[in-house]
Amino acid sequence: MTLTATEDRAASDLIAGADPNRVLDALFVNAPLRDYALRPRTNDYTLPVLGMAYIATYAQQAGFNVGVLDAEAQGLGVDETARLINGVRPRWVGMNLLAPTYEMSARISAGLDPGISLMVGGHHARAMPARILDDPRMGNLRALVIGEGEPRVAALLADERRRAELPGVMWRDRLLGTHAAGIARDRAADWLSPDIDALPLVNRAFLPQDPYIADDGRTEANIVGSRGCPYDCGFCGAAVSANPDVKIRPRSPEGIVDELDHLHETYGTTAYRFVDDLFLGAKRVIVPQMEAFTRHRIGDRYVWDATGRINVFDRLDDAMLDTLKANGLREVALGIESGSDRVLAGMDKRITAKMTEQVAARLLARGIGVKGYFILGYPGEEQEDLDATVRHIHNLWAIADRYGAGRFRASVFEFRPYPGTPIWKTLTDAGHEPDTLLAYSDVDLTADGADESMRARDEFNFSVGVQFGTVPLPKLRATLAELTREQHDRNRLGVAA
Repeated sequence: MTLTATEDRAASDLIAGADPNRVLDALFVNAPLRDYALRPRTNDYTLPVLGMAYIATYAQQAGFNVGVLDAEAQGLGVDETARLINGVRPRWVGMNLLAPTYEMSARISAGLDPGISLMVGGHHARAMPARILDDPRMGNLRALVIGEGEPRVAALLADERRRAELPGVMWRDRLLGTHAAGIARDRAADWLSPDIDALPLVNRAFLPQDPYIADDGRTEANIVGSRGCPYDCGFCGAAVSANPDVKIRPRSPEGIVDELDHLHETYGTTAYRFVDDLFLGAKRVIVPQMEAFTRHRIGDRYVWDATGRINVFDRLDDAMLDTLKANGLREVALGIESGSDRVLAGMDKRITAKMTEQVAARLLARGIGVKGYFILGYPGEEQEDLDATVRHIHNLWAIADRYGAGRFRASVFEFRPYPGTPIWKTLTDAGHEPDTLLAYSDVDLTADGADESMRARDEFNFSVGVQFGTVPLPKLRATLAELTREQHDRNRLGVAA
């Protein structure tokens, strides 16, 4: 396929980081959450594809011409995405497979020209490799990469035949119809867990929406401070039992400070968001990181948000919380999930509702905001558990109102199962069919008074349409809509802002 002049200009606008004057070795594609040809997106912001940008940066430094096409951020349709890829004719296309977007990825793959090789990775590729390799829509698939991809993707770009010596790489033998996997001759750990401090800083040319101007007028950037998670929450794709090959490792504190300063010097950033699974997840990491932030006077220059663990914060003394605030911590995102201790135990969260409220009070009193994530409809949840979660959210709003220094934001979702997670095995062992558990669709809350403009980034609120607890789905969704509406009203009124 040859692009028209108009299409060529559009491609250059949409594909980030590539040199248009060279053959395109690889185009890394983030599939859309929905087919936006059927219904245009209304949200104007989505998190940048940092993992994909890390891989693209590593490949670029190895001498390859690569680009990133974020079809979600650009609001592209499935057919439009496939046409654009075929028009620029990369040697390889790389896709990050996630369960809710797998169908979009598979449909895009089915539309690729036969001469384009496909590589895939991500949580869904790890959890269901055989199913993906056997999917007829994945006819161009030449490599399924399990785990962190930087060194192995670069090796595949250099020579597809190297897949035979790359651990954690699978493919389908087109002649024999069997599955094959690479076997490392040596250095298997180096392929699977690259030195996180030796990786190059992300080339932000691959992320045209990051840095960006935030609502408060600051220039803000997203950043990764660690890889891996030591916890085993039943619903989470990052659970340690679902990622046995991922070595949990934080970046060096000095390396993180260097990136903050580099982004400030290059783009004028003064705010940062750590988006890794658990940046503030262990005291042994927090202490040296805060020592470095203190040395470099980070709190005098920047503010930052991060993910954290409630049980870890519960064990931190007041002096450390004061240090976090002094060093610029603006908001912590916490996986609260439920107000029912019974449900929390079933999730293996290792927290209680009382612990959460105590931690939130200590943070909010210091002016550190808290964003809490909640799941409604977890397997085994009963009406009294749901009621406890609603009370819990209102209690946390009341705590924020009482202190007035920091705000509490509730982000509420309907439970959906992900393959490879601990709860997935529980559900399939109980007789749930994988095809049913993979039938993701949007949660439509419009009948309950919610709309997309109200829900901000809750476009991730997918459902498989199965009632896993005892509360009927219509009642569950009415509760979800009501909580969403209340949070929206608090945001609009600037409560405890």
